Formats: sequence, C-alpha cells, structure tokens
Amino acid sequence: MSYFLSVDYGGTNTKAIIFDDKGRQIAVSAFATLKIEEVSGQREVDLAETWKAISNAIKTVIKKAGIASDEISAVACIGHGKGLYLLDKNGQEFTRGILSTDGRAQELAQRFEEKVDQIWPLTQQHIVGVQNPVLLAWLKENRADIYQQIGAVLSAKDYVRFKLTGRINQEFGDASGNHWINFQTGTYDDKIFDFFGIPEMREALPELVDYAEIVGGVSEEVADQTGLAVGTPVVGGLFDIDACAIGSGVLDDETFSVIAGTWNINTYPSKTAAGQASGQMNSYFPNRDFLVEASSPTSAGNLDAMLKMLMSEEIKNAKEADQSIYDSLEVFLEETDAAYQPLIFFPFLYGSTIGQDASACFFGLKTSSSKSQMIRAVYEGIAFAHRQHIEDLIETRGQKPNSIRLTGGATNSRAWMQIFADILQTPIETVEGTELGGLGGAIACLQAKSGLSLEEATADMVRVKERFEPNLSEAAVYDKKYKVYKDLLTAMDPIWQSLQVLENL
Repeated sequence: MSYFLSVDYGGTNTKAIIFDDKGRQIAVSAFATLKIEEVSGQREVDLAETWKAISNAIKTVIKKAGIASDEISAVACIGHGKGLYLLDKNGQEFTRGILSTDGRAQELAQRFEEKVDQIWPLTQQHIVGVQNPVLLAWLKENRADIYQQIGAVLSAKDYVRFKLTGRINQEFGDASGNHWINFQTGTYDDKIFDFFGIPEMREALPELVDYAEIVGGVSEEVADQTGLAVGTPVVGGLFDIDACAIGSGVLDDETFSVIAGTWNINTYPSKTAAGQASGQMNSYFPNRDFLVEASSPTSAGNLDAMLKMLMSEEIKNAKEADQSIYDSLEVFLEETDAAYQPLIFFPFLYGSTIGQDASACFFGLKTSSSKSQMIRAVYEGIAFAHRQHIEDLIETRGQKPNSIRLTGGATNSRAWMQIFADILQTPIETVEGTELGGLGGAIACLQAKSGLSLEEATADMVRVKERFEPNLSEAAVYDKKYKVYKDLLTAMDPIWQSLQVLENL
C-alpha cells in the first residue's frame, strides 16, 4: 500500500490530507488560514506563521494516519488561485502573502480591463484585481519599497512547494490563471509584462513545471519540521480549481465542476477557450485542454460570515454543549422549503462580478422577519449566485451538462445539496471523501509514481458517493425567486456607486 500527502492551502482553511493509492481518505489535519486585514480590503498572511502552521498540520496528520513517514510515496501541494507570494532576490521571504480575496487592486484591474483587447489574443483572460501582474503593478505604484526587493513571484501552492523542497518554480495551471501564459506559445511572453507595465518582473518569473512532474524532494530541515522523510518526492501540484475538477472526476464537458467554498467557482474542461464576450476565464487544465471558468467570491464564505453576525449566541451555546451550529442548521433546512421565506440575499460580502461597488444585502425584510428566514435566504442566495454563473457557462457550451459534481464546504450539508439541485435544476453529485482538492493532488502523485494517464489514475481513485435529483415543485418556486433575484440585480445596478459614497461620509 502506498500513501500520498496533499497540502491544500485554501483561502478559508488549510489542510494536510493523507490518501492511499485507491483514493481512500485516511486522515486530515486542518486549521483556519491565518488571515490578516489591518487595512480594509487588504487580506494578507504572515508567511512564517503560515509555514509553521502547515508544518504542524503535516506532523499531526502523519500521526493521525498511524503510518511511518517513509510510507508516504509523494507529496502534492494544492493552493488557492491568484493572490501573490513573493521571495526576495536571495530567495527568501520578506513580506506578507496576499490572499485571493484581497481587494486593493480592483480599480487598477478595471483600468487594465478597459484595454484587454490589446492582450486577449495572447492570454484569453479577463483581468481581475487578484491576478499576479495586477497586484505587482499595484505594488509598483504604491509600495515601491516591496516591489524593488522582488526576486521571485509565486502562487500559493508554489510557495508551499518551495518551502518543502527549496526549489523555486511556477506550475502551468496557476501561471495560466494568473495571466502569465501566452496560449499561442504555452509560455511567458514579454508582451504580457509590458502590457501591465512591469517589464522588470520578467526575471522574477521562475521556470514552469507540470502538475504531475516530480520537482524535488523534502529537505532535511523540512523533514525535521514536518516529520516527513528526507527526499520524499514533491510533485508540481495543482491550482485548486483543477484539483477539485479531477478530484471529483470531471475530465470533460459532460459534467461541470462546481466549488462552493471561499469562492463561487464553476468550471468545465473544453477543447476550446471561451470567447472574450462571454466574460469567462480560461486556464490550462492538467492535460493542456482549457478549463473554462465563471467565478466570484460569492459562495460559502458568505454563510460563515453571516452566521457570525446573526447567530453568535447560538454558536456559543452550541460550543458549550459540544455541538456544531451546522447540525442544528441541517435540521432547520430539512424542515423548511423554498416557500418558507420571501427574502432575497445578495452574497457580495467579499465582492462580486457585477461591479466593484456592489455589496451584500437583504431585500424584503419586515418586522416579522426572523433570523431563521434570513439564514435560509443566505443559503439560497449563494445558490442563486452559482446559477447565474452556470447559466453563462451553459450559453458558452451550448447545452446543459448531464450533471454537476459539487465540492467545497457546502457538501457537508445534504440539505444544501438538495437546494442546489432544485435551484440549478440539474442533478448534483458528490464524491466519496471530504477533501476533493486534496484527492486531486493524490491523483497527481499516483501519476508521478505509476506512469498512469490522468484518466486511468482518476478512474482508480474517484467514486461517486451520492446523487441529488431536482425536486420539480421546489424548482418552480425557486424559478420565481431567481427571477426576482435577477430583477433586483438589474434595478440595483445604477445604485451601487451611490451607496458606496456613504462609506466616505
């Protein structure tokens, strides 16, 4: 029996997970990603503290699995896409990492997007504020003291792999999603650096590696910190949307991959890139097809935040009773239905794709409204936000998928999965195991060690757990609610900027 370790560094939680070579999840050690927000909208991490926590999670998961460290055949790093992780010219950490929910460069991104025609034929990417080159351009304008020290530019999982091995590389998938790749040539291009006004960063982009390529081995120093065996192979690893897609068995466009986690991410593999007018993003899939993506920060992270705002006392009481608030919410969702409440919630606490000024809000509140109604509206509003993206993907593809494989924190709730099926009007499937991004990493490890193809390794390791069929009567109610949701979006479009003015009074 062989074992594989995935280190999944996410925007909300970070996990170390051990799988066997049949895809069975053996043990997990997790911690809340250590976010810092000293300046409103700037979401960062202290790299030293983050690495210490990751090291402890690795040590803990090996102990929980009850295996010897030399039984781990390979390690894969998974990471949130976008954001920014920097090393200085000596290859050392010198400043904080930037998470994918950071908002500092949104206005700058809009300025670049206005002239995206100049670069679209190369990158086939729209421009958002958390892509590497946009954040670098922001640092150049606003933090020259940091910008001038930059020696290497990494993504989240590339940073973790660097810590494990001492090797500095970028993996193709993350690099392509970060607007670095010319899809005509498959590599970096000076025109991209010139477009973003950062030509000096060309030398800071490291050599590209493939997801299942063995990049290096665990160093002696890291072996002492983590309990891993010296020399354990570490593969290139995966952008989290790629990892979740292959970890849920989505290898073609018959099935969509949906992540309901920190971000609302909806994707499908395609032989062709989505067009510019679609508003969708294109990145490399592990087999070098395209992964077409429609996404926004409008998913389950909004639920966590709203629970803290509305149900702090209930959360405290549940903890004191050694229970989870989510257990109570599961019963509540099962005992209510689509017609339970008339409220509409916009899940825009962390931003949206409808405009930088849009904010989260409830519509329809009355003196008779209850916290329970508000919470159910949050669950539904998040699913509505996913539906909007999925409808856009269906328009690009030309037809609905046969099913949707859903991953992320939302899958811990069967009742929420049924709500998704009813709102999306498409069968929802979940996959065995709770850490599907990590499973994608284990698949990459199996490929690296066995020589199996992506299709063969995925077939060996992925098994569907449960399928949720749409309830037609519930779907009919949700259709009416969704129409109101979209009408409200249209009505609010000219108002968001006026609302934003109130923050500056």
